[in-house]
Amino acid sequence: MTFSTLPESEGPLAERVYVALRADLMAGRYEPGKRLGEERLAGNYGVSRTPVREALSRLSADGLVSREVDGLYPYRPRIDQLNDLYEVRLTLELRGLARAAADPDIRHDRDLLGPELDRWYRLRKVPPGPDAGFVESDERYHLTLLAASGNAQLAEALKVVNNRIRPARMFDYFTVERMESTIAEHIAIAEGALEGRYAEATAILTRHIETSRSLVVGRAEAALTWAHLANAVRP
Repeated sequence: MTFSTLPESEGPLAERVYVALRADLMAGRYEPGKRLGEERLAGNYGVSRTPVREALSRLSADGLVSREVDGLYPYRPRIDQLNDLYEVRLTLELRGLARAAADPDIRHDRDLLGPELDRWYRLRKVPPGPDAGFVESDERYHLTLLAASGNAQLAEALKVVNNRIRPARMFDYFTVERMESTIAEHIAIAEGALEGRYAEATAILTRHIETSRSLVVGRAEAALTWAHLANAVRP
């Protein structure tokens, strides 16, 4: 098994280990049913156990590593819970467009959504490579879009959902095509909302979230399959 090399930077060693280990966890290079021992990880990245320990602490806070009786393991999602949370997410986000479509006095806040749209225009010019950390930019976009509809409590509710599905959603951004389609769809949805083309924006947003659900659940199911296989052969 080939593991990620540490990023070349002058940043703290623990940060570099965190980035490399996160990428390998998301790429499935660590079997969900195999314990993440500090000594083994230190050997994989050519470092001491101290930066590994710090990286694991951060990954545990992210939800990508879970603590069990005998140690730390890669995150193991619950498929039924993921589907339920995605249903809540879709309901909340579509409501932001629906309330504006139903009331001519409600318009998306251009001062709030405009700068966010500009950020995605810049990303379209220089697209980032596949990266699990991209989920943070994605969450920021969706929260801003929803808040711009004028009901701040909808956005607050979405934050709660995001916190619960974030570990699994990091599985979403693993191909150049997925990154590019996400950027294009974000731009199209925001433009539609700002220009009052709510039916078009609703259709794109629905497809966008359902595609994410399909990809994330598919990867989660694959991770669970690995876990079951690993558990079957554990002594």
